[in-house]
Amino acid sequence: MKTVFSRKSGSPRYALLAGVAALGLALPGVAAAQDMDDEAEAEEPAFDDDIIIVTATKREQTLQETPISVSVTSGETLEQAQIRDVLDLQTVAPSLRVSQLQNSSSSTFIIRGFGNGDNNFGIEPSVGVFIDGVFRSRSASSLNDLANVQRIEVLNGPQSTLFGKNASAGVISVITRKPQFDFGGSIEASYGNYNNIQVKGDVTGPITDAIAFSIDGSYNKRDGYGTIVNLGSDVNDRNRWTARGQLLIEPTSNLSIRAMADYSKIDESCCVVSTLVAGPTAPAVFGVGGALSTDFFSYDIFLNQQPLNVVDNYGGSIQADLELGAISVTSITAYRELQNFVDQDVDFTSADIVSEVRDQRVDTFTQELRIASDFDGPINFLLGGFFFDESVTQDSTLTTGTAGRNFFTLLGRGATGDPTFTFNAVEAGLGLPQNSIFSAGPLTSETYSMDNQSWSVFGTVDFEPFDGLVLTAGFNYTDDKKDFALSGVAFDELANVNLVDAFIFGATGGTVSTPAQFAALPAPNQAALRAAALNPQINPLLGLAAFQFQPPFLTIPNAVEDGQTRDDDFSYTLRAAYQVNDNINAYFSYATGFKASSVNLSRDSRPAFGDFIPGPGRSLILSPSSPIRDAGLAVANLTTGSRFAGPEDAEVYELGLKGEWDGLNVNLALFDQTLKGFQSFLFTGTGFQLNNAGEQSVKGFELDTRIQPTDGLVLTFALTYLDPLFVSFTESPVGDLSGQRPAGIPEIAIATSATYTHDFGSSGNRLITRVDYSHESNTDINNGLPTFGPNNFRREVNLVNASMTFALDNGLEIGAYARNLLNDQYILTVFDGVAQAGTVSGYPSAPRTYGGVVRFKF
Repeated sequence: MKTVFSRKSGSPRYALLAGVAALGLALPGVAAAQDMDDEAEAEEPAFDDDIIIVTATKREQTLQETPISVSVTSGETLEQAQIRDVLDLQTVAPSLRVSQLQNSSSSTFIIRGFGNGDNNFGIEPSVGVFIDGVFRSRSASSLNDLANVQRIEVLNGPQSTLFGKNASAGVISVITRKPQFDFGGSIEASYGNYNNIQVKGDVTGPITDAIAFSIDGSYNKRDGYGTIVNLGSDVNDRNRWTARGQLLIEPTSNLSIRAMADYSKIDESCCVVSTLVAGPTAPAVFGVGGALSTDFFSYDIFLNQQPLNVVDNYGGSIQADLELGAISVTSITAYRELQNFVDQDVDFTSADIVSEVRDQRVDTFTQELRIASDFDGPINFLLGGFFFDESVTQDSTLTTGTAGRNFFTLLGRGATGDPTFTFNAVEAGLGLPQNSIFSAGPLTSETYSMDNQSWSVFGTVDFEPFDGLVLTAGFNYTDDKKDFALSGVAFDELANVNLVDAFIFGATGGTVSTPAQFAALPAPNQAALRAAALNPQINPLLGLAAFQFQPPFLTIPNAVEDGQTRDDDFSYTLRAAYQVNDNINAYFSYATGFKASSVNLSRDSRPAFGDFIPGPGRSLILSPSSPIRDAGLAVANLTTGSRFAGPEDAEVYELGLKGEWDGLNVNLALFDQTLKGFQSFLFTGTGFQLNNAGEQSVKGFELDTRIQPTDGLVLTFALTYLDPLFVSFTESPVGDLSGQRPAGIPEIAIATSATYTHDFGSSGNRLITRVDYSHESNTDINNGLPTFGPNNFRREVNLVNASMTFALDNGLEIGAYARNLLNDQYILTVFDGVAQAGTVSGYPSAPRTYGGVVRFKF
């Protein structure tokens, strides 16, 4: 656990970690516990005789007893379906969607149509990811291959009452196998198309009668299925590994301490970006010797450099479980570090126009403490606290490439209709150095940081007035504060000039350059000057506004903006669960959820309207009075946007039925869920816009069945129906969406499978065959694009996966698998071409993959 104790000895984090460890080792009467015996006894599997054990409510219950909508995927299913990481999990959990976008570390988790958090480390996810009870605050820290997993629980709908951070849309909880006191393990190797080599293994066993260990790891390497044609190199490859060690210490029969440390690394080139619409800027790309892809599903693309994405993710945790008769105590202490480095061509053409480097780091400390009862009487309780301390830093740069100036010159000629247009003339007219506009070199340099501290107190009380009826009340009070600092330098000369102000300055012979000087002019002169400056027939400079992509940045904190958010919230759950008979359980619940404010850690962070009010054409001279203007803080071309988005508040009404009969399990949940202030984060062509949607709702149902009609055959069928609506969203990047259906949310999602196990007599040998199918109904990908406008880009998903495994009684298994067997092709998402108005780019789905597997369990 050296990784955990890497802080200097005087730091409070070190002291708390060391204190928890000492508490568990030296004071067994006051130690802690995990998820109410997270996996129960070490030898008890999560799936045993068709009984599925889950800890979704932080109490150990069977799936049929758990009064929330939750889907569970066992480690056995993960093996059979060749689900390697969380990205593949959506094929077996229809309420979950996972999308990987710009690079290996940019992914979004979405449950019931709600989710965000990709591509900006200041935006926390609406779907919380927990691995062995430890919150993973950024999707990049939970994307590596899944090794030694016992089960994965996907909890649908707001889960803020029991989960300490960001669960306003749902939770993904990954539970791994803990060390065993019997020696054992496994080794697995597979080879597939695209030269895919995967190796993983684990070993576990006793060190003493009271201490057990386990070590597991995985390695995954694959050639890219895409080709950068002009560079002759692959893209969308796999190159990642992970390693983890655990100790399980049980000094007494009622005390258990589990210490874990892990390290994972991703070093990949991602992702395939193809062109759906080559807009009017495409000739300029070809005019500077570049090219862009035109065959969307060919996986042949054009870039001027190999994209690079390196993710280092490591940390450790100490989990202590103590049982004192009917009282259990739980402590989970964790420290994690995430480092993410991205270097890529962001114009997605082979022309050297613009590239980006992003260097990010996240340090996270969490502490959870719970006490729970298991009385025979009618009342039981759970009470806990959660502390979260995180720091985020990021250094970013945009660089103008060698073809940038010529590219924009060609665009200028097309826009003006003047074949002689050059930026040299513009520079001369504005008094700028020659060859300074879009000169090759730095375009922006940015530094961001954010410190986030949050604590919460939560609990539930269960009251069973008579046999079969359980009434539950739960609460969570959260206090969250963020302090952030953002600064940036925009180097482009043109972007530092306001074209309205430049005209006024020139027309007045340089006597008017401030709002006060303009206000001192006679009223008729003001009116005439204003009208002329805003008239493109009189002020030819206005046509250059389209080339001012990266204007100067107003540093925060400043004299007006304090760079802080302060949020607190009281969330609660009310639920009635009733066991109708031995086969049927029913429940009804009302729950609220909360996610704190998110911060726009990007060059697109602008002051809130009111703190600054820009004048027409982003003019400072013509701008009305505002705190930033009056304090003399305003920079050229300053506009407003959102430094941060306010909190998300969720509520859901849910009615559920869970039935269990011999060979049949049926779970049904009907829900009406609303999210107020949903934190929308969308790409606008040259940047990102963060703001709150007024209110978004979704009504629907989830059906999950498991049927075993005969020995050896297991059928599953899960269906999610969603009917979402923007109740109000007046300030989206594409206009007022109020009353419209949010795009990207399929009405129907299906996950179904058939698994047949053939036993060869009494030999113990088995042949296991599995086929699964996942479907998303045809739906609009988005509600329009800020630059391209309304469109009819749609997607429908039909994925078929298959596997066959011959398992020998001696532990040897030989198998074959295929994912996306029928090579289904669909669009993941689309976006406006970067600095290419009218061009639409997108991400194609992955092609068919297949291979063979050899596994040995001992």
